[in-house]
Amino acid sequence: MSNTTAKFVDELGGADDAAQQSKVFTKVAWRVLPILVLAYLFNYVDRTNISVAALQMNKAVGLTASEFGYGAGLLFIGYCLFEIPSNFALYRFGARIWIARIMITWGLVSAAMAFCSGPYSYYALRFLLGVAEAGFFPGVAFYLSYWFPSGYRARVLAWFLVSIPASSFIGAPVAGLLLKMDGIWGLAGWQWLFLMESLPCVLIGLVLPRLLPNQPHEAPWLSEQEREIATRTLTTEEEALRRKPKVVNNFVPALFSGRVWLLGLIYLSFSTGSYGVQVWLPIIIKGGHFSNTMVSLLVAIPYLFSVAAMIFGAWYVDRYGKRVLNVILTCAVASGGFIFALMSHDLVAVLSSITLALLCLNAARAIFWAIPSLYLTGGAAAGGLALISSIGTLGGFIGPSVMGWLKDATGSFTAGLLAMAGFLALASVLAIVLNLTSRVGRTA
Repeated sequence: MSNTTAKFVDELGGADDAAQQSKVFTKVAWRVLPILVLAYLFNYVDRTNISVAALQMNKAVGLTASEFGYGAGLLFIGYCLFEIPSNFALYRFGARIWIARIMITWGLVSAAMAFCSGPYSYYALRFLLGVAEAGFFPGVAFYLSYWFPSGYRARVLAWFLVSIPASSFIGAPVAGLLLKMDGIWGLAGWQWLFLMESLPCVLIGLVLPRLLPNQPHEAPWLSEQEREIATRTLTTEEEALRRKPKVVNNFVPALFSGRVWLLGLIYLSFSTGSYGVQVWLPIIIKGGHFSNTMVSLLVAIPYLFSVAAMIFGAWYVDRYGKRVLNVILTCAVASGGFIFALMSHDLVAVLSSITLALLCLNAARAIFWAIPSLYLTGGAAAGGLALISSIGTLGGFIGPSVMGWLKDATGSFTAGLLAMAGFLALASVLAIVLNLTSRVGRTA
């Protein structure tokens, strides 16, 4: 149990209340998380299946490496531009309704990717996909803050964020199989890939409002006593957080907080390195002259280990704290992993190095998203999380675009991997700055 949680346990009545709280929030997790994890799994599948589709699509549509990388990144421009307005709408109209709207629209746009016919339609649909998805992750993070106190939040976010590596671990092999549907009903394999992996999002979006209450006091599957325990615990923690110095409470001031912008830059740096490699990994491995099916299976390997790393990292920081320090370390090791991959000439060594890097990146992601709640509450959480996500999401444009541009310019991925390692090293440096300048950060 974290120090923060222990403090609130003492205030609420000691060990008996601690056991009751644990039982209540475990029950909440089993009811709230499965549908959200499934939704985010499909979100990331729709966001990244472009990497496997490219094995057929680039030639069929006529995309150069630069055009593919640029279009892959355009999703994140649309996402960034509409992130804050979307989260404001979520705060205004309610999380479950807005999250459902996001899922339905992104599912329809992603399915339409099956009908792109050239660079410009590819660019337009990727941008619109970003607009449709805008606000989903910060919206869910904000929604979860209504259900779980800070002592549970890193683990809860980790189970939610495990959808990211799981989407590649599960999605890449499935995408490889869908490519084999080439020619059925006159559609190419890459077209079937987009259709089959997108339409389930619409179905989930339609049922989600029926499954998710807005807050614990509205949950019909909690008893009256359980609703009272959950509400009292969360209210006590929020009131204590509001009394802390330098904590931001309102939506608009959060958008001008220097600490929020620094967190956004940290997220931007490691997102650039993460997306830069993730989008291009199937094509990098394809250079070894493997079949498309074998490429999709090899791509899954790093993400299998990343699932375990993300869960362990979140458990560790919930138990021992030091969130910022662990972000510093994981980003530094990830940077070293990409550099070591450049020095290796054996496929096993290269895959092992990239696996280590992606393992650390996914652990860092789960740990990182437990940090903003130390500084933000109420409407500020909605605004701050949206701004951090908006800034960081630009990494999804920068990383793939830089990798594509450097591949066309140099003929290899060496310079691109070195650039991604540099962005991860920058994330470590910025996290050090946060740790040195933030009184809360030293104990976070």
